[in-house]
Amino acid sequence: VQLQASGGGSVRSGGSLGLSCVASGRTFNSIHMGWFRQAPGKGREFVAAISWSDGNTVYAEPVKGRFTITRDNAEYTTSLQMNSLKPEDTAVYYCAAARYIWSDYAIDTEYDYWGQGTLVTVSS
Repeated sequence: VQLQASGGGSVRSGGSLGLSCVASGRTFNSIHMGWFRQAPGKGREFVAAISWSDGNTVYAEPVKGRFTITRDNAEYTTSLQMNSLKPEDTAVYYCAAARYIWSDYAIDTEYDYWGQGTLVTVSS
């Protein structure tokens, strides 16, 4: 599976951005999708994930109520709608895919495939 993320950019605090991740391959319908981010000087952190089987979603606490993850199996795409953005949301955002989630959607080692990252900058 190859992942191609897009949609990053610059926005003022309180604004919105949408990220998309297109997956290659016919196995998209049976893989879990997630978004992670890495801020300058910090480690990678979980943002959101969506299961392939029932569309169940999981969010990190800092983004709950502001971010929404969706997937379109027909288009092999997962999206992350980000509203009410804050300067602390500034990071490179990565989409990721997992064939199986053994323990926790929020653990990056659960994911087998990663996109190249797209930069989101939120100014105050």
